[in-house]
Amino acid sequence: MLIAAIIALGVGTYSMRLGGVLLRGRLKLSATVQRLLLMAAAALLAALAGTAALMAGTDFAGVARPAGVLVGGVLAWRKAPFVVVVLAAAGTAALLRLAGVS
Repeated sequence: MLIAAIIALGVGTYSMRLGGVLLRGRLKLSATVQRLLLMAAAALLAALAGTAALMAGTDFAGVARPAGVLVGGVLAWRKAPFVVVVLAAAGTAALLRLAGVS
């Protein structure tokens, strides 16, 4: 059953991507719809990042993880190198957990 579900999802994903390529020249979207689609994608990404940063399963993740995400976000906004962003975010979370802040 699991294999069938994986295959069905793979076929569906491939079909959606192929449909996008085939319909690109035939389907015209207005500028308003294009702008709304871009905003919807950004909102979905922000919701996913917020959920991943704040939740661990069904429980609150604690203070250390959101603090690390905040540090990483600020450094990314300031255009720090990716390695610095990742190390600072992980280091912040690790130091807070080491200090007993969950």
